[in-house]
Amino acid sequence: MDIAMDFTNVYEDAKRAEAYDKLEFPGTYYLAYRDLPAIFEKHAPGRAALDFGCGTGRSTRFLERHGFDAVGVDISEEMVRRARERDPRGDYRVVGNGDLSSLPSDAFDLVLAAFTFDNIPTESSKTSLFSQLGRVVNGGGRIVALVSAPEIYTHEWASFTTKDFPENAKAKAGDTVKIIMTDVEDRRPVEDIVWPDEDYRRVFSAAGLEVVDVARPLGLASEPYEWASETTVAPWTIYVLGRAS
Repeated sequence: MDIAMDFTNVYEDAKRAEAYDKLEFPGTYYLAYRDLPAIFEKHAPGRAALDFGCGTGRSTRFLERHGFDAVGVDISEEMVRRARERDPRGDYRVVGNGDLSSLPSDAFDLVLAAFTFDNIPTESSKTSLFSQLGRVVNGGGRIVALVSAPEIYTHEWASFTTKDFPENAKAKAGDTVKIIMTDVEDRRPVEDIVWPDEDYRRVFSAAGLEVVDVARPLGLASEPYEWASETTVAPWTIYVLGRAS
């Protein structure tokens, strides 16, 4: 069944896709991925992985480097095209807007959604997609959802700036917020959807999922980056989810 959700896909245009394609794991992004291998080792029992919202394949290649047989899916044809160009041997697929029916049930030991839900606008859309991810992950498998914490839109960071958008501080669940990536040439503001912890937990419950673990990574003084807020405020939240018992 195709579910029309009208995702906000800021990377669909070629210029944005090109900028994102060049980005790997600098600065604040490093914190998003630093702790994932340990989380995978602790919670993911098998090797079959789905990268939901793969973009140009950054997270898919990350999964492959850590021993997973990964399939990357995205709604953006432009991003998937670039993923295939960069990684011709990889398995990258375009999926319909909110339709994961082409993916088999119980097929994956791990589902990674890295930043994907930052751009999904409504509670019903989020709930539907998490429910579908719960279908494709097997009973003992885990969904790892890496999302932007609301605080990322109200502080300054090694890789982002928000000082030009003071209105972000008043944003509530579902509101649009703006942030500028400073690690790429394309400095147009990115529009995300803010979604606090309590609202994510309500979505997980409605989707038939339970929270197994949560990580909120902070930067360390010993790391080779010029941290701004990262040592005291976590820019990301990493949810580890399983099917509700």
